[in-house]
Amino acid sequence: MDPMEEKEHNVGGVLVSHEHVAVSEGTGATASTSGAKAKVVHNAELYAAIQETKINYKSKESIHLYCSILIAFCCACANGYDGSLLTGVVAMDHFQRTFHSGTTGTVVALMFSLYTVGAMVGSPFAAVLSDKYGRKIGMFCGAIVIIVGMIIVSTASTIAQFVVGRFILGAGISIMTVAAPAYAIEISPPHWRGRATGFYNCGYFGGSIPAAAVVYGCNRIDNDYSWRIPLILQALACVVVMFGVWFIPESPRFLIANGREEEAVAFLAKYHGNGNPSSRLVQLEIEEMKEGIRQDGIDKRPLDYRPFVLTHSGRWRIAQVLMISIFGQFSGNGLGYFNTTIFQIIGITSVEQQLAYNLLNSVLSAVGALAAVTLTDIMPRRKVLVIGTLTCAAALATNSGLSAALDAQGDNIQPSYAKGALASYFLFNIIFSFTYTPLQGVIPTEALETTTRAKGLALSSVIVYAMGFINQFAGPIALGNIGYKYIYVFVGWDVVESLLWYLFGVESQGRTLEQLEWVYNQPNPVKASLKVDKVIVQADGKVTEKVVTDQA
Repeated sequence: MDPMEEKEHNVGGVLVSHEHVAVSEGTGATASTSGAKAKVVHNAELYAAIQETKINYKSKESIHLYCSILIAFCCACANGYDGSLLTGVVAMDHFQRTFHSGTTGTVVALMFSLYTVGAMVGSPFAAVLSDKYGRKIGMFCGAIVIIVGMIIVSTASTIAQFVVGRFILGAGISIMTVAAPAYAIEISPPHWRGRATGFYNCGYFGGSIPAAAVVYGCNRIDNDYSWRIPLILQALACVVVMFGVWFIPESPRFLIANGREEEAVAFLAKYHGNGNPSSRLVQLEIEEMKEGIRQDGIDKRPLDYRPFVLTHSGRWRIAQVLMISIFGQFSGNGLGYFNTTIFQIIGITSVEQQLAYNLLNSVLSAVGALAAVTLTDIMPRRKVLVIGTLTCAAALATNSGLSAALDAQGDNIQPSYAKGALASYFLFNIIFSFTYTPLQGVIPTEALETTTRAKGLALSSVIVYAMGFINQFAGPIALGNIGYKYIYVFVGWDVVESLLWYLFGVESQGRTLEQLEWVYNQPNPVKASLKVDKVIVQADGKVTEKVVTDQA
């Protein structure tokens, strides 16, 4: 092979040099330099590029990037708003006088679950829209559909109109939540990726907390606007998205995949390289995107999902998507849709108290999630999921045990048991939010490569909403029939989940999206993902050497 082959190539008018991004290999001789130290990292080239390209986080370009991620965040807010909305609305007296649905049973299950059916139906179309027209257009179209759904549900006076509106709302949400996480991860610098995408997914609480507060406040209105106003405000985040997308840049990976290389390079230089297209980080990203993103990939074939099944890499990638999509919805957190019913089981019967605790639960969960976001770029994903899921099982086991004791007490409930059950339920939600909320956005977007990302996220969306359908349809029926015993299901299942993360979870922290291709192509991606590089870092932060073992 010619040693000079492919050393340099032109991408979008910028000369990319492989030698500029590669780290010299050696035996560690440069460690003897004064102030030098050895460091273990997941990828030497990425670490060296980050060390030499210090992005000014206060610059106007970085602030514009934050605002762009905020638009994606608003998409998650629209989804999160629904999570706390209906559980409070169905408990309102005026809502019950209009629809006579009750708070458990088949009618309520239908109201909750048609939203997820709409999302499942809309997801495949969302992938096509995002791949063909871009992530920005996907977010915009989703916002429009949600506003239409809001108008239908907020003006409803029959169950039929209400559930049709819920179906349309679900379809709109699926369009937004396929485009938005892909956008957030694709515009972020590699070392900001976890926080950016984790922050996006915390938009769920950016919607659920205001929803719980609005429902609590509107409960005091003595007419139908007590429940109509919360439904109307579901469109607020969508209005921000609808106008905001026209002021943010398109994803550079979407641009590369569609032959718009000059625009992609301009984006990377502006937002990742302090305006310098020759910076080491920009050069590394351009080289990897050009090599890893095909312009004739399956994103150009709307119904082609074969790589997820027919290739070794595809099967492992989709396995990560399946696990986070199923486990992230079916670890006991689905009980949150029925918080008011859960509170009633443990002795809290006042509607006002139930709504107040529903709000408190959202706030505490948000605290857990935001704490995790700040650490997402430094915490190993796999370890967090293994330990966090096991801890969730312990919290739910405590809650179910205390709930059993409360059930045995009949009408003579001991307050200490009720408080213990409530505290353990809140603790579960904090732990779950810390473990899963940021990673529900991070894991699937990292596991998928650019040309399969929208399709994979659409498939993830279908699975998420299918699990949501099971939660929302089976939940009220199960809670009505067996009460607290339903929680036992999740205790055992969480233990199984923890084991599956240990056996099949691929570590993605510390690598670029394109570098993960090597990991997934290895015979055992789990083992490969745990491989690390040892580098020598000088006192000025520059990486001078990647230490390799002498093979002689």
